[in-house]
Amino acid sequence: MKTSKWLVVTVAAALAAGGLFTLNSRAANHAASPGRARGHLLERAKEKLGLSDEQVAQIKGIFKADKDGLTSLMTRLHEARAGLRSAIQAADATEASVRAASTKVAAVEADLAVERLTLFGKISPILTAEQRGKLGELQARMDDFVDGLINRVGERLAE
Repeated sequence: MKTSKWLVVTVAAALAAGGLFTLNSRAANHAASPGRARGHLLERAKEKLGLSDEQVAQIKGIFKADKDGLTSLMTRLHEARAGLRSAIQAADATEASVRAASTKVAAVEADLAVERLTLFGKISPILTAEQRGKLGELQARMDDFVDGLINRVGERLAE
């Protein structure tokens, strides 16, 4: 049973990381190709939260001002995760080498969390109380979705 729980946690972490990489991939597509991908995430947020054009413009300005820092963080995160993957798959892998590589990932994720805090601090005042409530509801639904996914994976592994 203990192995099952660790496997479920590992799968959940992989799915969460995959979501982050998907976001990064979409951002890369956005930068590389004009058209449909451009502004897709902000357009969805506009629709779901009922953002005004002025709010969208303000939020775009915040992201544009932080573009270099965000790009640097996402690059560092990708490199750290690739290093972790290499450490895990190395022929001479040890617990110590994997822990060292994992520590690098954690450090970048901590930096990214601080950047998210900074961005939230800048964007939150732009939103109305109703929009902040809708954002909380969307986040709760996402948490419920991931919890359900983890449970389904755990049930299938137990079969």
